[in-house]
Amino acid sequence: MTNLPKPNKALGQHFLIDQDIIEKITTDFAQVAQAIVEIGPGPGILTKDLAAHNLPLHVIDKDERFPEYLRTLMPEKDIHIEDALAFDFTTAFNDWGWDDLTPLWLVSNLPYNISSPLLVKFLQVQKITLMTLMFQREVADKVFPIDTRKGKAMNSLMALCQTYFTVQLLCKVPPESFDPPPKVDSAVLSFKRLEQPLIPIDQFKAFEKYLRKVFAHKRKQLGTVLKPHYEYSTLEAAFEKCNLVRTVRAEALKLSDIQNLFKNLHP
Repeated sequence: MTNLPKPNKALGQHFLIDQDIIEKITTDFAQVAQAIVEIGPGPGILTKDLAAHNLPLHVIDKDERFPEYLRTLMPEKDIHIEDALAFDFTTAFNDWGWDDLTPLWLVSNLPYNISSPLLVKFLQVQKITLMTLMFQREVADKVFPIDTRKGKAMNSLMALCQTYFTVQLLCKVPPESFDPPPKVDSAVLSFKRLEQPLIPIDQFKAFEKYLRKVFAHKRKQLGTVLKPHYEYSTLEAAFEKCNLVRTVRAEALKLSDIQNLFKNLHP
């Protein structure tokens, strides 16, 4: 795309210019999705190819410069100049007449400076069942271990994501794939929502709060870390039922250990 506007550094903007990466992202779930919502479309680099699928498509961006580019690709009524962090997806899907459309596919080249809070917000929107998201490599690695040869210790964001979605690496993205090139590598991950997660979605907030406690001091003994937050007898019973010792450290836990401990602490 020529004549791109100048990226806004304050909004963490880097425009993707690698056509191979663009094609991988915009075809990821194209065969199964019934509707698409794109976050941070910018001047429409991904939007052009997403619109070509002829599915219901809405885009959300905070930058007021972009409607003039996006209007050439889609109806203006489907362009929303709003902050995605404050956006009410559930109400919007109802207003757009998307209640009966499934699966819904969310696509985003996430702004690096707010990628984690946006991801946590998306996880909670139950209608969003498919996601193709680009992250800074460091953040992507916290969600899904990119280099599986090295392995990856469990962390709060990984546990949260993999409790509600299956996650796979779609592709790695080098800095030269962007204008301007960021100083870091990136990666695109594919997400498919689990139909029956072990932790119900209505316990999401409690589970997220629990994970923050568990991983606040991930190299300390877990019994010591959780002691201020739960009654002694409750904690002892939960550890015993999960076949965990109090001296275990959070970073050594498997996802199933974390989930089972939560279920016993929050029956």
